[in-house]
Amino acid sequence: MSFLDRFRRKTEDEASRIARLSKTGRMTDGNIIDADSDRDGRITQVTYTYMLAGVQYESSQALSDAQKQHDSDYAPGKQVVVRYDPRQPANSIVV
Repeated sequence: MSFLDRFRRKTEDEASRIARLSKTGRMTDGNIIDADSDRDGRITQVTYTYMLAGVQYESSQALSDAQKQHDSDYAPGKQVVVRYDPRQPANSIVV
């Protein structure tokens, strides 16, 4: 391990990122603009937008198993709650 390795930011896995944002992320309103479905027609992934300080962000997310049970809440055109990292506003999740 080099001296500089001590100061480098560790990469965060997806589960840790989602858990952190779910717990500490700031909330804003967003809108679902697109959704991918499985063969049975259940929504599995969404693309959403949200606006912060006059900047519009767009992101996508695979829905968790709990979210898939309420997939009608994530249909295109629906308004959703987005949690984001205030230091990196593009880092977000749909709640």
